Amino acid sequence: MPKRKIELTHLKRMTDDTGIVEHALGNIPRRGEGYATDDNARALWLTCTWRHRIASDPTMRGKAEELQRLADIYLSFLCHAQQPDGHFHNNYSYDRSPEAEEPSDDCFGRSLWGCAVASLNLPHPDSRFAAAALFQKGFRTAEMLKHLRGRAYTLAAASLLLSCNNELSHLPRFQNFIREQAPERVEALEAQLLTAYEQNADGDWQWFEPVMTYGNGILPWALFHSYQVTGNSDALLIAEETLDFLIDKMTGEEGQVRPIGNRTWCTPDHCDHWDQQPLEVMKLALAAEQAYTALSNPEHYLSVIEKCHAWFHGENDLQQPVADSDGGCHDGLEPGGMNRNQGAESTIAYLMTELIYASSREKALSRA
Repeated sequence: MPKRKIELTHLKRMTDDTGIVEHALGNIPRRGEGYATDDNARALWLTCTWRHRIASDPTMRGKAEELQRLADIYLSFLCHAQQPDGHFHNNYSYDRSPEAEEPSDDCFGRSLWGCAVASLNLPHPDSRFAAAALFQKGFRTAEMLKHLRGRAYTLAAASLLLSCNNELSHLPRFQNFIREQAPERVEALEAQLLTAYEQNADGDWQWFEPVMTYGNGILPWALFHSYQVTGNSDALLIAEETLDFLIDKMTGEEGQVRPIGNRTWCTPDHCDHWDQQPLEVMKLALAAEQAYTALSNPEHYLSVIEKCHAWFHGENDLQQPVADSDGGCHDGLEPGGMNRNQGAESTIAYLMTELIYASSREKALSRA
């Protein structure tokens, strides 16, 4: 774990016995705006990963138990959100009733990824069984996905379960399901991302879409995952090319991380720098971590992870810390200053970046 102690205070503040509340006013949960399933999927991923990292440390037993309690809440939320056809309803009011919406591929993919991580890392066999059951029910409908980020999350999730298939021996039926169903789906989803790149990359524009919008790091991250399963050299080449392109677009004049802004995004002609969201920084760190694992000369990507970590602690365009000592994170940087609200997405993005930073440092020490 990093020298800076990571706190659960704000994560627990945002979480009630139903799930994590989506928005905050300052650091106070804004309950009237309800819950989002994709935030609960992210929170499940975070708490499972965090707990797994500290499980063998007897001095961290109390925190491990807190993380387990939170993970159970988030997994239960996903159980409630999954529909009979396998997709996950995303938006719920504070009274737990579903709000009107069109099904979200992004929510679907994030939920499958959270369930995949939980099926591998939760300590109780019945909890792993529940996560696996949700994944299996959802995965049967994955061929209906139309949008790249939903496909990318699903690709990464299936690839993870294939690469860790031996760890599913406690769930033999699920293990067999993954062996039988995932390889073909991984190849199809990987091919869809590669096709998107071939259709949109042109000259100096090395990207999957004509506009770089949100959560960009997820796309090369997914290809790094699938490469570990398929061994497709084209997937590895394009993952590296697009990640390096993204790093270039997210680097300021002084070398600091500068997220692509969500006002007009980034095109071949112009790249907006405002507003800057923590999610973008975490996704860049996530992709760089996977590149660090997959490539033989990864020092460049370790530096990227360190800069992403530093962004949250003041090495950004406003020279202000975005995260605080409670483990909360402000919702972004704006030209006129910081967005003071500390919603679920931003807080989870910060905490995940801390874990990515810690993991990458440990890998670097082991390689030294």
